Amino acid sequence: MALTGASTSVVDMSSDTTGLVIAKGTTAERNAISSPQAGMIRNNTETDKVEVYNGANWRNLVEAGNATPPLIVDYLVIAGGGAGGVIGGGGGAGGFRTSFGTGNINGGSTAVENSLTLATGIQYAVSVGVKGIATVTPGNSGPGGTSGNGGNSELSGSGITTITSTGGGGGGNYPNGVGGSGGSGGGGSSRVSLIAGGSRVTNPIQGFDGSDNNPVSPYPAGGGGGADTAGNYGNLGYASGGTALASSITGVQVLYAGGGGCGYQSYYSGGVNVSGGGGGASDGVGSSNATSATANTGSGGGGGGFGTNLYYGQGGDGGSGVVILRYPDSYTINFQTGVGFISLTATLSATSEKVTTITAGSGTITFV
Repeated sequence: MALTGASTSVVDMSSDTTGLVIAKGTTAERNAISSPQAGMIRNNTETDKVEVYNGANWRNLVEAGNATPPLIVDYLVIAGGGAGGVIGGGGGAGGFRTSFGTGNINGGSTAVENSLTLATGIQYAVSVGVKGIATVTPGNSGPGGTSGNGGNSELSGSGITTITSTGGGGGGNYPNGVGGSGGSGGGGSSRVSLIAGGSRVTNPIQGFDGSDNNPVSPYPAGGGGGADTAGNYGNLGYASGGTALASSITGVQVLYAGGGGCGYQSYYSGGVNVSGGGGGASDGVGSSNATSATANTGSGGGGGGFGTNLYYGQGGDGGSGVVILRYPDSYTINFQTGVGFISLTATLSATSEKVTTITAGSGTITFV
């Protein structure tokens, strides 16, 4: 290979029969470069891509030339789950909206939506819905009404349609609490007469309705709706929440947005399992209370039961929401303004993507 000066370039390293070997190494070795300079290039041996440093970030070179891949972003936006009632319905799951395949159980309640095409330097607003809080304390049967709904989660900004997942409806409290409406509806309270469950949000559909109670002895309340199925009521007290949906947007399959189980006497299940379903209802014996849903799943809390010693068990709180964004690894998210942001970013080396999971807070982000 010749190495000579040339009038049209800084250095001429042309050759007909050989090639240029540039610096190479892993992503970790790249990140260990203490002061990279704009224009620096290297070969990433993990992703098998040539990278260039633009003065702020490392970006991939593509076959078409010195360019970065388009900023196509997939999302999972889960709202906060509703809380369970006392002798009452399970909480409804928070709304489930996604552009990523769900691996769902029964066909799912929501269509997979379109991915987003975003731009660098534009501020996008993000908020994560808080959990619904049970509104009646242990030992207290009243005053009826509905337990706490979950908070909305949202992603919005210039050039995109706002994506809002609606908080789950709270479960009805004894003696006459109707299930709250939300992304999924909460279950109706226990009572001799029929008490309605809450309705789901439509346009777009984000979940399922909560169940009415069963006005037949022993008067079980209704389970909260989940992202995959409606809540249930049962005979002899067995009534579970609606099932959750699965998503692998983080690279690992996780269950989200299960409904909370209803409460009266005996044990009741919530959703599919502890991690993805809502909280289980209390057994109603002694001072036992319902189970709260797992944080950042958007699941509903379990309904509190009625004990053999006339003890009213506490309803469970819902699970807080989450916003997850998946995008090309040549980009980085900067958190610009906000309150209480908690996030974690992981790199999926197999697909050259990053995944940022935002578990709390609200404010604005930009991509660079």
